[in-house]
Amino acid sequence: MFRAAATMRRRRLELASLICYEAGKPWAEADGDVAEAIDFLEYYGRQAIKLSEGVPVLQLPGETNTYRYQPRGVGAVISPWNFPLAIPTGQVAAPLVTGNCVVFKPAEQTPGVALQLVEILHAAGCPPDVLAFLPGIGEEVGAHLVDHPDVSFVNFTGSKAVGLRIVERAAIHRPGQEHVKRVVAEMGGKNALLVDTDADLDQAVPAIVSSAFGYAGQKCSAASRVIGIGPVFDELVDRLVGASRVIPVGHATEMSTVTGPVIDADAYERFGTYRELADKEGDVVLARDDVPDGGWYAGPTLMLTDNPRCRTATEEIFGPLAVVMRADDFDHALALANDSPYALTGGLFSRSPVNIRRATESFRAGNLYINRSITGALVGRQPFGGFGLSGVGSKAGGPDYLLQFVEPRVVTENTIRQGFAPLDD
Repeated sequence: MFRAAATMRRRRLELASLICYEAGKPWAEADGDVAEAIDFLEYYGRQAIKLSEGVPVLQLPGETNTYRYQPRGVGAVISPWNFPLAIPTGQVAAPLVTGNCVVFKPAEQTPGVALQLVEILHAAGCPPDVLAFLPGIGEEVGAHLVDHPDVSFVNFTGSKAVGLRIVERAAIHRPGQEHVKRVVAEMGGKNALLVDTDADLDQAVPAIVSSAFGYAGQKCSAASRVIGIGPVFDELVDRLVGASRVIPVGHATEMSTVTGPVIDADAYERFGTYRELADKEGDVVLARDDVPDGGWYAGPTLMLTDNPRCRTATEEIFGPLAVVMRADDFDHALALANDSPYALTGGLFSRSPVNIRRATESFRAGNLYINRSITGALVGRQPFGGFGLSGVGSKAGGPDYLLQFVEPRVVTENTIRQGFAPLDD
């Protein structure tokens, strides 16, 4: 892991360039993608060293007890395209560093970046028969891996629909299968960001815009619901519209670009469908069409609605569209934020210690960010992951993530012996 991290540091610009071209990820985001991949390798490597020491347990005279971990076996890793290096690196490194074998099925949109990861790990000393690279269509290759009786765990990041299907399929016991499959699944969100009446809009507006429209809104942590409390609502909307109108939209390799293209033609078509739906379900106050010709460019879009249960406000939209809603007071804002089966990220802009404390206790989100953007979790500092329909499993980049890929074993020995057997020659 440490050798692989060193290689990524040397090749940082090359890897970021490939991410720009293959995933359409703006340069600053692509560079952050590489940096996060390096962090995963370093962090999980150090966590594995600690894990190898086992855990202390109680001892009694005449008896020794040990608590150690062993690998689960062969695992399937099914990764997404939106963080084409960082997320697969974490997904692959964690089971490898705990002694498992991995069959790695990357997203079909970004196989080139995934191949670089595999080649770096092989060159760093990972045996080829321990890490297998198996690109292909998810409905075919991914489904086969999930069903295979020799696969003991599945590590998945992607959509809710696919994640739930994996959980369902993995629960079926297959002939010849001698284990219950473990599923780790991160499945996205419909993330809310609250703006309190005393919020500093100079701080809030830029953070909301970057959280909603950075990388064309194609992060599972992106802000897709903005909730402003009555007195601040009108000014918040005006300033969001103004700030969103000047966001640079362009090719990922242009250094100023904030919003690049969506990933492919299917994503572009889905975004167009939701933009049309937004016109029917609410008041679209910004729908930018000043985007480059050619490619799958989608302009930042802001929609106002008083119906928190409409499709645009409840369904995950992987694109630059944010729904803005008015709340009567902080209780109402918190209720709107929590009115979702997802629980991935959330945010609050407030200068009220009381409301900050209430949000800390009651906001339904795996990662809650206060007075800052809600994207950009860092390994070891903000371990990332949600609950509800946002996923199942421990947080990536956190202290207990590796435990998902090992089996604990206890060995107890009675040390009060009646003599000793002679040594065999």
